[in-house]
Amino acid sequence: MAKKPQTLPPEATLGALVDWLRSEDVSGLIIGGIAASLLGRPRLTRDVDVLILLEEHRWERFLNAGAGFGFSPRIDDPLVFARRARVLLVHHKPSDVDIDISLAGLPFEEESIAQVRWTKVGRLSLPLPTAENLIIMKAIAHRPQDMADIRALLDANPRINLRRIRRWVKEFSRVLDSPDILSDLENILRRSRIRRSRR
Repeated sequence: MAKKPQTLPPEATLGALVDWLRSEDVSGLIIGGIAASLLGRPRLTRDVDVLILLEEHRWERFLNAGAGFGFSPRIDDPLVFARRARVLLVHHKPSDVDIDISLAGLPFEEESIAQVRWTKVGRLSLPLPTAENLIIMKAIAHRPQDMADIRALLDANPRINLRRIRRWVKEFSRVLDSPDILSDLENILRRSRIRRSRR
């Protein structure tokens, strides 16, 4: 059982989120900084990123059900925005925490949700991605913090499935016409091998 780092949002936020998903029978993952902190190296993060699998005709009901758990939309016309950006932006009023709920639509996202790892964290059980899938997500996001998270995830998970990571990152690099996604990952993997060989 992992101990909940003090750098994460309150248990009240995460517990209410999991209860909301379960109440509507929605499959999903807690991703972003929270997952990176629990699977890699703890770091400060105040917001919550979630990836869920939910058909569009259920979005409105799901959003309305969130009110019973303290969640409300952060913007006007949240469903209009969700259809355009595939993200539901909500706020958990009791803990004053923002949650970005990404709506899965890609085969990789659906596969990641199917491979969920329920992980005991303090008094909670949280749906987390595999380390491999989180690295793929981070490689695609490709911000400086994401690159740092990848390095931490590799250090914390030495028996990681690099073949799966390379396959998906190569595919996204091709589809997005962004060769840097793959080349930057390969640079991190090479440095990670060097660090491990010196231990």
